[in-house]
Amino acid sequence: MSRTESAMAPLGMIAPDFRLQNVVTGTTLSLDDILNAGSVNRLGLLVMFVCVHCPYVKHVEHELALVGRDFFGPAGEGPIAMAAIQSNDIEQYPEDAPELMREQALRLGWPFPYLLDSSQDVARAYHAACTPDFFLFDAHRRLVYRGQLDDSRPRRNGFGNDIPVTGKDLRAAIQAVIAGREPSIEQRSSIGCNIKWKTA
Repeated sequence: MSRTESAMAPLGMIAPDFRLQNVVTGTTLSLDDILNAGSVNRLGLLVMFVCVHCPYVKHVEHELALVGRDFFGPAGEGPIAMAAIQSNDIEQYPEDAPELMREQALRLGWPFPYLLDSSQDVARAYHAACTPDFFLFDAHRRLVYRGQLDDSRPRRNGFGNDIPVTGKDLRAAIQAVIAGREPSIEQRSSIGCNIKWKTA
């Protein structure tokens, strides 16, 4: 695996729009579809770039399910709209193919949509660099947090630690957005596998 840090997109960036297929349901969703789903007033938006095979994602995928249940809600009626996006080149990495994405989402009980960015245009628009990479926007679609889930890292190739996965950094940022506050600007970059970009 290639150990890569997030690019730390500029705070205040407006969430780029997209139209991507949800691999679980087969439907195509836009950013507006995700924000307007259900009858709840959304206070923020969390976009997560993940994949199936990355050890960094595997290390936190159960916590992502908990974050989803806590803030998106089991039926999508929570205060934070959420979506996970897979942007790796599935020709080079067939272990990230749509059917395996679907298996991952169902196995973990992810309540949020899991979208395939086959063109990789959405990853580029969001300045995504690694998996996992997190982008939290406020109710005005302004980027207010782009950092790590927490301090935990999987042990591999001389890196990593034994810190439990709690999601504390991302959870604190989400709680701030829900409370109508700006998250702290002291944000540590996420670390993960590099996004597997298509070759020319």
